[in-house]
Amino acid sequence: MDMAKLTPTQRAKLPARKFGLPEKARTPEARKETGNYPMPDHGHAVSAKRLARKNRKDGNLTKDEFDRIERKADKVIESND
Repeated sequence: MDMAKLTPTQRAKLPARKFGLPEKARTPEARKETGNYPMPDHGHAVSAKRLARKNRKDGNLTKDEFDRIERKADKVIESND
């Protein structure tokens, strides 16, 4: 499966609820930044899970943040199956 890349402009247009950590994506400018895990589709949800695992292992995510991203990604993946 080939996942489409989100440009900063496309990320800015996504609603905060489409992010793994919506509190970090409240403004269009914040949505353009990395670290808020956009999940508009199945491919991005899978990618968010992979990146969250790496960032948790590296100490860049709390357990709570990691768990929230996992739950959100699982919902997106299930809804697209």
